[in-house]
Amino acid sequence: MNRGSLTVISGFSGAGKGTLMKALLEKYGNYVLSVSCTTRQPREGEQDGREYFFISQEEFDRRVRQDEFLEYAGYVNHSYGTPKAYVQDMIEQGKDVLLEIEVQGAAIVREKCPDAILVFVTTPDAQVLYDRLTGRGTETAEVVRNRLCQAAREINEISKYDALIINDELDRAVEQIHQTIQTAKYAPARKKDFLQTFHAELEEINRRLADA
Repeated sequence: MNRGSLTVISGFSGAGKGTLMKALLEKYGNYVLSVSCTTRQPREGEQDGREYFFISQEEFDRRVRQDEFLEYAGYVNHSYGTPKAYVQDMIEQGKDVLLEIEVQGAAIVREKCPDAILVFVTTPDAQVLYDRLTGRGTETAEVVRNRLCQAAREINEISKYDALIINDELDRAVEQIHQTIQTAKYAPARKKDFLQTFHAELEEINRRLADA
C-alpha cells in the first residue's frame, strides 16, 4: 500500500477554505480531515473522534510534555492540538490527510514534518476578500478590519508555501488543490524512503546476477 500524505491548508479568513475542503472530500474518496484534540466540552451533536478528540486539560498538558502534538494552541480559554499518532496512522493507511490551520501552525508542522505539503488559499483580489467578509453579515466592522490586518501580515508568509490557490471558481480551485497534492506527494524529494528501498532492492538483484 502506498503511503498517504499530509497537506496543510491555510488561507485568509473569507477565502473559502472550509468550502473547498468539503468539496474536495465529496469529490475524491482518499482524503480525510485531521481530527484535533480539544479541552472544551462537546457541543450538541458532536461525537468524540469525529469532530474532535475531547480530553481534559491535564491530559492535554501531558501530551504536550510528551511531544504528542504536531502543533497546538490556546483559543478562548481552551486548548487545541493536532495529534501526531492520528495523522501518522491515517498516512500509513494510505489516506491523504487535510489539516486546516493558520500560518504560524503551518510553520511548526513543516518543521516537524518536512514532507508536509503546504497550500495557501486566497481570493482573486483584496476587494473580493473584503466583499466576502462584509457579505456574511455576521461580523462587526472591527472584526472585519482585524481580519484584513491579519491578511496583510499573512501575505509575508505565503512564499513559504508549496502552492497558492486562487479561489475564484469552486470546481477549478478544488481540482487545482487535488492536482497539487497528488503531484507533490510523488515528488522525488518526498519519496526518499521509497527510493532508498528501491535502490537497496536493485543492489540485491545486481549481486544475485553477478553471482549467477
